Amino acid sequence: MSAHAEEVTNGQGQDKAQIPPILITGLSGAGLSSAGRVLEDMGWFVAQNIPAVMVTELVEMARTATSPVERIAVVSDVRSLAFAGNLEQVISTLAAKGNQPLVLFMDARDDVLIKRFDNVRRTHPLQGNGTLLVGIEREREIMSTLRENADVIIDTSDLSVHDLRRAIESNFSSIATKAPHVTIQSFGFKHGSPRDTDIMLDVRFLPNPFWVPELRPFRGVDKPVSDYVLSQEHTEEFLNNFIAMFDNMRSGFIHEGKNFITVSVGCTGGHHRSVAIAEEIGARLRERGDLDVTVNHRDISRN
Repeated sequence: MSAHAEEVTNGQGQDKAQIPPILITGLSGAGLSSAGRVLEDMGWFVAQNIPAVMVTELVEMARTATSPVERIAVVSDVRSLAFAGNLEQVISTLAAKGNQPLVLFMDARDDVLIKRFDNVRRTHPLQGNGTLLVGIEREREIMSTLRENADVIIDTSDLSVHDLRRAIESNFSSIATKAPHVTIQSFGFKHGSPRDTDIMLDVRFLPNPFWVPELRPFRGVDKPVSDYVLSQEHTEEFLNNFIAMFDNMRSGFIHEGKNFITVSVGCTGGHHRSVAIAEEIGARLRERGDLDVTVNHRDISRN
């Protein structure tokens, strides 16, 4: 992390205009409040459940010279529909005033959301006289445009609270840097494919270190496994082809205003091949110096 980014993380006198506000939204039950608490722990001023019509005013107050707030995040969910205005209008208004927000959209599978609502014996805010699933489907339709245009999407279906913290920290800890942010995450297909991704790579075509007895106890971050995976016949060609493809896609991402890019690398269990390849891709992208790159491993500790 650069010294400039470290100052943001530590809250040391950054120009407020350099730090965009974060708008946390998404599906009810997907972890909006949890995301807000993580950002609070990272030093953000977080306003929970603010109606859309008040978000612009709050951000403008935080941008005044006398405001003690340097970093502001707002949590706003579907309940704000009870008030005038909507989040799309808020985003446009803030952007027009030079305060383009970063939109964090929290998502989860329907079955997971239903289980969460059942566990806390709550009804969905949009279910009315229908079922939980009816409420969730209504909310998905209403929030679809926001999800499509979000800067970061985090699917919490299979995330622990610790996984969620790591996901948010990896995306927002160095937010003041002007470079595009790229997250490289490894995962295991047997634990489910991540839904919050822009590019997905399947490296199960490479020989599996799991079947090498002396390598099985190690992980892809360990040198014996990394050396094994990176020395395979087709690994270098695969890596070179991906970097070339990524370079071709970058201009498109920039044109679409997408500054947060997630690359997911999968193997069977998420222990060996995907981890080693994710680490290598991260290292190669960091060498360029014009990207803010983080690497995390979703399933490295799972059985």
